[in-house]
Amino acid sequence: MNGTPVITTEKLTRDYGNGAGVFDVDLSVPRGTVFGLVGPNGAGKTTLLSVLAGLRRAGSGNVRVDTAGGRVLLCPDVPDFEPWLTAAEVVVLSAEAAGVPVTPEDAALALERVGLTEAAHRRNARFSRGMRQRLGLAAALVCRPEVLILDEPASGLDPRGRVDVLALIRSLREHCTVILASHLLGDVQRVCDDVAVLVRGRVVYQGPVADIADRGRPSAWHVRVRGTAREVVELLSAEPWVTRATPVEAEPDLVFVEAVAAEHGETGIPRTLVEHGVPLVSMNGYEADLESAFLSLTSTDATDGSTR
Repeated sequence: MNGTPVITTEKLTRDYGNGAGVFDVDLSVPRGTVFGLVGPNGAGKTTLLSVLAGLRRAGSGNVRVDTAGGRVLLCPDVPDFEPWLTAAEVVVLSAEAAGVPVTPEDAALALERVGLTEAAHRRNARFSRGMRQRLGLAAALVCRPEVLILDEPASGLDPRGRVDVLALIRSLREHCTVILASHLLGDVQRVCDDVAVLVRGRVVYQGPVADIADRGRPSAWHVRVRGTAREVVELLSAEPWVTRATPVEAEPDLVFVEAVAAEHGETGIPRTLVEHGVPLVSMNGYEADLESAFLSLTSTDATDGSTR
C-alpha cells in the first residue's frame, strides 16, 4: 500500500435542488489509509458516499477509482438482512453475491473479527442495532474489498463495542482503503489518517487529521498554579497578548486565560509565571481537539462557501 490516490473526484456535483446535494467536490483519498468524512447532519455525506460507491450517478464532474479491478463496497449505518438468515448465512450469501469463493472457515473468521462468534448460528431478526452493524461489517470483510466505505459504523455500539470496532477499522488499512463517515469526531480523530469536512454539500477542509486538530489549537487555557488565582490574574492581565484573565469560580488556584494567538499563550504563560516566581502546576488547552476545529470550520467557512 502507498499514499497514491485510490479515489479522486473533480468538481463532483449532485444537485437535488433547494441547496441539497453535493457541489464541486474535489477529493483525493490516499491508498492504504483510513479517510474520514465528517460534517453536520444534512451536509451531504450519505449522498457523496453513494456516488463514490457507484450507487448514485453524479450530475456533473468526474469520479476516478483506481482499484485495478478490486471491489468498492459500501456498508450502510444499519444494514438490513432477511430476518430468517443466521449471521453465518448472511456472511456466506454476501460473499457468493459478490462472486467471492468462501468456506465456512472464512465466514467464521469474519464473524470472529467483529465479535459475533457466539451469534453465528442465531437468526438476525432480533439482533440489536449494534449487532447488525457488526454483521454488516463482517459481510463486507468476507468479500475482501479494496475500498471499504463505512457510514457511521460505530454509532449504535456501546463503549466497549466502539473500542473493538475502531481497533478493527484501524487495522484494516493493512488490507484495504477505508472511507469512514461519522459525526463522532472523537472516533475520527482516533482512527483516521486524513479527513474531509463537508458543510452544505461543499468540502471546506481536506488534509491530515493532525493538521485539522492543529487548526483547533486553543487560544484559551485553564492554568493551575501553586498560589492564588488573583495574583496570576494581575500578572497576566498586564501582558499585551492576553485578552482575558479571570479566576475560575470555586477553584482558588485556577485561572482561565485567553490570548490573541495560540503561540503567544503557549510560550508566554509559562515564561511570565517563571519570571515572577509563581509555580505552574498545569496548563490545559480549552477544547484542544478535533471538535473545536470542526466547530470553527462549520461556523465560518460554511457561511462564505469557501473550500480548501
